[in-house]
Amino acid sequence: MSNKVFTPDQVAKICKVARRTVCKWFESGRIKGYRTTDGKGEPRIPREFLIKFLKEHGMPIPDELRDGLIKVVIVAREQSLITGLQEGLSPDNGYKVAVTANALECGIQVERMQPDAIILDIEYHKVEAKGILQSVYENPDHSDIVMVALMPHHPISLDSSKVEAVFTRPFDINDVAERVRELVKKELP
Repeated sequence: MSNKVFTPDQVAKICKVARRTVCKWFESGRIKGYRTTDGKGEPRIPREFLIKFLKEHGMPIPDELRDGLIKVVIVAREQSLITGLQEGLSPDNGYKVAVTANALECGIQVERMQPDAIILDIEYHKVEAKGILQSVYENPDHSDIVMVALMPHHPISLDSSKVEAVFTRPFDINDVAERVRELVKKELP
């Protein structure tokens, strides 16, 4: 079901409720969407609004709503780390990756990609890390992004309430990839 837009019947099937319930959700504004312009004015629910609704109401998100790949933004500068992460988070392993070098690029990619996770290399972003964490979590549309911090040998102070996983150097890239998958699947059952 790779639809980008769903009818009330399709949403009802996904949510395991009656079509009438979905129409009530739409009419009350609980689930966002639009009406068709064909004269019938039937509700249509875009995929991203359906996923948001399901998350907000603690309902499971079926695999068919996901585009299949776990989307990750990597914020790092060290080329060997970037290369290793790209290999561990390859499309063959179920990931789509964007690499950024700073907070500005990260913000642009977050808006463009709508990632499931951000991997932040604290080694080169000690100053920017706090700003990246704050800017992501200040926006309610991004509050469900899983944050993973990669720490230097000597961990630094970080608001751990906004970070779901921390890896201290040296770490195994495969462990990072697996932990990202576990955390994202927890967010999106």
